[in-house]
Amino acid sequence: MAAYLSLWWMWICIALVVGLIELLAPGFIFLGFALGALVMAAVVYVVPGLSVPVMLALFAILSLLAWIVLRQLFKRQSSGARIVTRDINEN
Repeated sequence: MAAYLSLWWMWICIALVVGLIELLAPGFIFLGFALGALVMAAVVYVVPGLSVPVMLALFAILSLLAWIVLRQLFKRQSSGARIVTRDINEN
């Protein structure tokens, strides 16, 4: 497993699989994990030779940060729904 996690393209494959899971189960839960895996691909490409515990800890931290940022971004967006305060059938 350590040999697979040290390959940058394996992290891209993980990001794609988790992204597909996000498409099947929407709710922006898995999107943070997909972005964390995508950033991990860049980290493993730039800094090869990291140990497995360090890679997994870094993946967890990056995924959490991505999830927090996405939550803040999606919280700012409004749905655009109107709030009805008066019924059109009332006089």
